[in-house]
This record gives sequence, structure tokens and C-alpha cells, in this order.
Amino acid sequence: MSADAVLYDHPGPRAKIRNTILTVVFGLGLLALVYWIYRKFDEKGQWAAALWKPFTESSTWTDYILPGLWATLSAAAVAMVLSLIFGIVFSVGRLSEHWWLSVPSGIIVEFFRAVPLLLLMFFIFYGVPFITEAPMDPFWAVVIGLTLYNGSVLAEAFRAGIKSVPRGQSEAAYAIGMRKSLVMREILVPQAARAMLPVIVSQLVVLVKDTALGYIIGYSELLQDGVNTLAANFGNIVAAAIVAAIIYIAVNASLTAFAGWLERRTRRQGKAPKNSGPRPAATVETGEAVGA
Repeated sequence: MSADAVLYDHPGPRAKIRNTILTVVFGLGLLALVYWIYRKFDEKGQWAAALWKPFTESSTWTDYILPGLWATLSAAAVAMVLSLIFGIVFSVGRLSEHWWLSVPSGIIVEFFRAVPLLLLMFFIFYGVPFITEAPMDPFWAVVIGLTLYNGSVLAEAFRAGIKSVPRGQSEAAYAIGMRKSLVMREILVPQAARAMLPVIVSQLVVLVKDTALGYIIGYSELLQDGVNTLAANFGNIVAAAIVAAIIYIAVNASLTAFAGWLERRTRRQGKAPKNSGPRPAATVETGEAVGA
């Protein structure tokens, strides 16, 4: 296919009219669905001021929502760092030329990708104490489960990103005497991380939402404190769930915005700097001649 090949034809007049009609129809359908949901909640009294009044009181936020949000962000932050480290290490391990390193790495990644996250949390929280003969902290049960599952997914993302880097770059690095570990660390992994940034961010967003599974093993995160416990005290389960959903959306939107800023920043740093070196030799010689 030539560089000038057309991959997409701009819609003609009829296609534009058809697209406009479909957009309007689907938009009206979506508005109708939202209005129907609103009316159903209204019939059940879910928009009553008494159910929403607790969210105007500071004690509701300081006693329930903010502690749960802090627990969610704490577990997510630690699990993000560990998942990225896990992903990088095992992606490099899977790409190793030594079978005794690549085969175990592949088995570990495929195993933890296949096991459901909730089952991992259950095993870590209830199974590990049989081995260590000590109770398992719910925080670390959530973090370790998130790390093993999301780290395995990220390992595949990093591996795909590393393999997508043109071979000429690594071959050029080997030609100038760089070792494989240095090539991987300085050339392949940074470019793979930049290329797979959308996939990485998507998986980290999933990680933040998966912290909600921690309430099943007794971890007091946002879903537990901000929805279950709060609703048990005020009887406003729908209102509490809506507020918690808005908070989750805000957190994940902030993470996505930060990733977009980071991508733009790394893209600017990757550009070649403008020429700010010494003036051409001819100009310098001319200046010296004039000064003479």
C-alpha cells in the first residue's frame, strides 16, 4: 500500500444526513432512558431531600467517605507501583534467551492472568495464615492480589511494547558494544512504556476500581465505608452509591488526565532540540578579521 493510499473516505452529503439523523435518534433515546430512570427513582422517593441531607454534613465525609477514599487510594497507589515493577521484571524475563528464566516467567504470568482476582484475594487472606500461622492484614491481601493480577496483565503489555520496537534500534545498540541488559534498560523498555501508555493507563484504571473487591475480605475502602456502612446508618443506599460512583469517576478521570500530560511531556522531550551550538566557523573567522 502506498503512502498516499486512502484509508477513509469522507462522507458525502447523503452520508452526512444519515449520520446526523442517527446521532439525533440515539441522543434522544439516551435522554429518554435517563429520564425514565429518573422517574423510576423519583417514584420510589430516592430523590427525597432527607436521603441526600447527610452529604451536606461534614461528619458524613470525615467519618465515612474520606476514610474509605483514603484506604482506596492507599491500596491503589501501592499496588500500582508494585504492578509496574512486576510487569517490567516478568516481561523482560519472558523475553530472556535463557529457558530457565523465560519459561518460569511465562508460567507465572499466565497463571496469575487466568486466576480471578477475587479468588486471589480470598486465597491470600484466608490461605496464607495457614502457612505463616499469623493473621493476614486485609490491606496487604488486597495489594498483593492486585499486584499479581494486574502485574501479569502489564507484563504482557510491556512484552508486546518491547517487541513492537524496530529491531534496528537494538541491533544498532549491539553494534556499538552495549550489552543486552543495557539495551533493554536504556532503549527498549522506555520506548515500550511510551508506546503502551494507553494500555498501561487503562489497566491502572481497572486496578483502582478493583480495590472495591477488598470489602469482601473486610478491607474498609470506599465501597465499604462510603456505601455499605453509610447506607446502613442513613438508609440511603442509592444516594450513597451515586456519590461513590462520582468519586470513582473523578479519581479515574484524574489518572487519565495525568497520563495524557505525561505522554505529551515525554513526547516533547523526545524531540530533537533546536540548534543552539556555536556559530559557523565562517562567521567566527569573519568576526576575527573585522576585530583585527
